[in-house]
Amino acid sequence: MSKKIAVFFLAVCVLVGTVAAQKPVKLVIAGRDGDYGNAMQVAVDAYMTKNPNVTFEVLKLSGDDVYQKTVIDLRSGTGTYDLILIDDPKAMQYQQAGWLEDLDAMFKKAGQNLDQDFIQNVINLCRYPNGPSGKLYSLPFVGNVSLFAYREDLFAKYNLPAPRTWSDVLVAAKKISENEPNVSGVSFRGVKGNPILTAFLPIFWSFGADFFDAAGKPAVNSPEAVKALKFFLELAKYGPKSTPMNNTAQIRDGLLAGTVGIAPEVWPAWLGKINDPNESKVAGKVKITKHPSEVKKSSPMNGIWHIAIPSSSKNKQAAFDFLTFLTSRETQKLMVLNAGLPPSRKSVFEDKDILAKYPWYPAIMDALENSVARPRTLFWAEIENMMGGLVQEALIGAKTPEQVLNEANAKLNEIIKQ
Repeated sequence: MSKKIAVFFLAVCVLVGTVAAQKPVKLVIAGRDGDYGNAMQVAVDAYMTKNPNVTFEVLKLSGDDVYQKTVIDLRSGTGTYDLILIDDPKAMQYQQAGWLEDLDAMFKKAGQNLDQDFIQNVINLCRYPNGPSGKLYSLPFVGNVSLFAYREDLFAKYNLPAPRTWSDVLVAAKKISENEPNVSGVSFRGVKGNPILTAFLPIFWSFGADFFDAAGKPAVNSPEAVKALKFFLELAKYGPKSTPMNNTAQIRDGLLAGTVGIAPEVWPAWLGKINDPNESKVAGKVKITKHPSEVKKSSPMNGIWHIAIPSSSKNKQAAFDFLTFLTSRETQKLMVLNAGLPPSRKSVFEDKDILAKYPWYPAIMDALENSVARPRTLFWAEIENMMGGLVQEALIGAKTPEQVLNEANAKLNEIIKQ
């Protein structure tokens, strides 16, 4: 009799465990709009097919909204969200405040380890303190990074070498500008704030400049920074007169129309149609690569977005299961092919199906491995707006490079003392 009772009890336990495992769960994701939202939806739909007991509310928010809403919620501990997207420059705020779940501990509890397929330079930013020894608080949702584009056919026409340094770029821009009446030698974003500063930073860093010195003091008026800005302004002479007003659409459309010889700053989302002969007049003629070097190595700007589990989430285990699914090799490939979302795993960049659709994707991996992160500071938004405004003043000739950078250094000092 006791054996029958034991068997019955075991059966009940198995049944209860099965029911518990299938208990309906709703995950709320504070996500992004646009291509990022489309990619997230691809992953959510695929996950729900395999896990019908899990439903989702995916909020497709602007970058500003996702930041403001998540900070308010996490600061109060309300627990509205189970997963959140974080723009990389803001990640330290979340990491420092203790708002995010320790993923190392969750992997250990699940009997798993973070595999080595992720690009190390990217994963280091997901840890705090940043680097291989910090605790893991997020995973990369998108392997975004700035890239460099140029017309291979025009370089061949004028016997120009592939640009390895920014000095090579200047020579090529001048040659193309002087000999191609319908092509700008160079074209970059010149709108004040984020656009022009993002265009400038790969030059700024590769000339040996940085925002802070080794002691943590503002250093944007260093001799290296002045040389970088003077070079940037010299390069702009071979761009269109509309440069101070140019933004993403002008650069992307100019590349597709064949009216741009060199685009010193492009992003993966701009390039989906670059080899489509129905959309591009120069299909197969544009080379995508990491940025050139100068005093220092190639310095593309790292533009990843993190995905993390708030410590206040009420569904941490279900969120972790979806997080590992979302960042898996299979799902990253699915999001690339169906939504054009750049991955962060080496194996996905090397996948034959992806290379058939996007033969320039290895350039993203190369750029990510060489990428430079924006300063780890809580004040990046203020710094970006301030410095991006001043750099544009130099571009339009309102102030000299020295005046701009001295003013920027003084203002940077004020910002970080808040």
